[in-house]
Parts: sequence; C-alpha cells; structure tokens
Amino acid sequence: MHQISLETDIMGANEEAAAHNRESFDRAGVAVVNFMSAPGAGKTSLLEKTIEALKGEMRIGVIEGDLMTTIDADRIAALGVPAHQITTGSVCHLDAKMVHNSLHNLDIKGLDLLIIENVGNLVCPAEFNLGEDLRVMVYSTVEGAEKPKKYPVMFHMTDAVVLNKIDLLPYSGVSFEELHDNVRDVNPDAPLFPVSCRTGEGIDEWIAWFRTRIGEIRRKADAAAA
Repeated sequence: MHQISLETDIMGANEEAAAHNRESFDRAGVAVVNFMSAPGAGKTSLLEKTIEALKGEMRIGVIEGDLMTTIDADRIAALGVPAHQITTGSVCHLDAKMVHNSLHNLDIKGLDLLIIENVGNLVCPAEFNLGEDLRVMVYSTVEGAEKPKKYPVMFHMTDAVVLNKIDLLPYSGVSFEELHDNVRDVNPDAPLFPVSCRTGEGIDEWIAWFRTRIGEIRRKADAAAA
C-alpha cells in the first residue's frame, strides 16, 4: 500500500501557494518582508517605528496575523497605512494560502513594501514559506540567552535579527554577550540590531539597514521586469 506523508503533502501544497504569491508580488513590483517572533517580543512596536520612519518614502501595506482580535491591525492602521488582519483561530502561524487570500483585501499594485507580521510563535512561522523577499526575526532579550540554542530554526532561517528591549537587560539577569554569541553560533551571517523600541536606542541603525535592503530588493525586481 502506498503511503503519503501528511507533513510532506502540507509543505508541498504550501510551496505551490508560496510560488503563486511570489508571482503576484513580482507582477505588482512590491518588496515583501516576513516579520517573525515569539509573542510579546515587540514586532508591532518595531513595525510602528519602521513605518513612521519610512512611510514618507514608500507606499507601505501590512498583513497582520494573530489567533484572535484586530488589535495589532488597528495599531498599524492608525499610522495611516492599509492593514489587513488574518485571524487564524488556533493556527500558530501564517501559511502561503492565508496570505494569498488576504491579497484580495489589499491593493498590492499600489504598494512599494508589504510587511507581513506573522503569528507570535518561536517555531512554526519559520517553516512556512510565504513567498517573501526577506525575513526578519524580532527577539526580546529578556526571554533569555539560551533560546537561540533551544529554538534554532527561526534564528537560522532569518535574514536579520532584531534584539529588542535592551533597556531591560540591567534588570533581567540576561547576559547580552552570551545571547549574542548564541545567535552567532546558530546564524553567523545575519546582521544583529540591538534596539529598544521604548527608548529608541538602536532604531536609527535598524532603519538605515532596512531602508537599504528594501531598496536593493526593489532595484533587483525592476531590473528583472525590464
């Protein structure tokens, strides 16, 4: 009897949907970034800072993923950019099909940058390709120095790591040096950005890098379309 792995079937279907998303993003000429983190790491706060800095330069839209409520989408919409909420119920990540369906609610042809804020989870979101150009992981430093070793997949499969809440380090008992070294052991190449969304420390460095990377992605897309 022929058996089919359920996991393989699910991931194969997701890859097909991600490829379809990629075609849609390319046609629209929009750069797409997937923001991932555990709950409470500060993704939405970092998005607010990023959008405030760049919305005068780029047309930005946001897809928000959460188990329940539109709280984060409401926060983003208050900044004057279009935001669509995906409410997943009990699903702990966004998949490519969810993102595809959400595109009916956003005019991505009118955007330069689409940011997808994934569901707060330190494992599952990294396993699902959404068709994005860039992955950014936001990690709260006060979650501990050991997490990169305990949950390596997301740290390994990201293009940049933002280490948020550095203002709380003096009260947390967490060694930033140990955390830094553990991230580097798992991902030697991704740039690291120590920041505090509360105080603004490190935000300018993060914004400068992000602006440059989005510019590179869009120039590459324009060249491919020419």
